[in-house]
Amino acid sequence: MNAQRSALSGGEDSVTGLVIKALIGALMVVAIAILSKTRNYYIAGLLPLFPTFALIAHYIVGTERSIDALRTTIVFGLWAVIPYIVYLISLYFFIGGMKLPYALLSAVVCWSLAAWLLITLWTRFHA
Repeated sequence: MNAQRSALSGGEDSVTGLVIKALIGALMVVAIAILSKTRNYYIAGLLPLFPTFALIAHYIVGTERSIDALRTTIVFGLWAVIPYIVYLISLYFFIGGMKLPYALLSAVVCWSLAAWLLITLWTRFHA
């Protein structure tokens, strides 16, 4: 079996991989919390865009599928920025007239609708 794929197979390697992924996620949350308390608090908005999960997804697709599948995943990732933009724009306007929890929830609903539309159109035109 390919050495790259063995890290993704069952057993201890997959548990270790999950722990590493969880630690990376936890470190990102801590970094966001720390940055949000500094005078450069706005940088906390950049960290969620660090490609933590994209790296993981691209590695998995790149080792388990073809290069063409990886390229397709990358192109879809470019289009996947659109729901995030929808989230940010809607949140920007919602915070002017709603309490923060409702504004965040409403922005997530907007993101969900944009993501659903993206997936629907992608599967229609690229599947």
